[in-house]
Amino acid sequence: MKVNKCVECKDFPCKDVKHDGYQIPVIDLDPEQVKIVMISEATPEILDDYYYAQGDPLFQRTTLLAFQDACAETATFQEILDLGVYLTSALKCSKTGYGIKSDTIKACSFILEKELDLFPNVEVYMLMGDVAIKALNYISARAGQGRVIPAGSTYKLRGQEYTFGGQRVFPSYLQAGPSFFIEKSKRKAIAEDIRTALSLVE
Repeated sequence: MKVNKCVECKDFPCKDVKHDGYQIPVIDLDPEQVKIVMISEATPEILDDYYYAQGDPLFQRTTLLAFQDACAETATFQEILDLGVYLTSALKCSKTGYGIKSDTIKACSFILEKELDLFPNVEVYMLMGDVAIKALNYISARAGQGRVIPAGSTYKLRGQEYTFGGQRVFPSYLQAGPSFFIEKSKRKAIAEDIRTALSLVE
């Protein structure tokens, strides 16, 4: 299955994102093998830095470091995928500034919802940052399940058990991009969350 052939944005309604940064994961995979979905914030400003770009994209490098911090036996990005991990972003376009309007996250959550529906055997959702948390909350609310993750700072929310559709959900911090290198405490928390998530699907 090619994800970018199954999911798309047709009308590009959002005004506070860069539409030339639009990207749906270009990857061919077996959807039944996906056990963990890791959702980050938005596509990068430079598309060559996206997860599935050729070469040595930034999102691959920082994600690989995050898994290595978690003591996962992953020497390459492909080995992360081989663990049954699928990586995507809540927003399918890149940001124009630091903040993102709630209406934009809500609009793009419809695309993310279709994307998540492609994977029938997911056991864990990892929400890497506030945008991913808000997006899944919108999806859950439409499904009549209310908020998955309550309002509050991520450091206060971590360590508690959350579920969506019967599957575990981890609120965490952004692992994709340059912000990963900035705060060591967040990097440690990301590693802890990845380690716990992997232990649930082993």
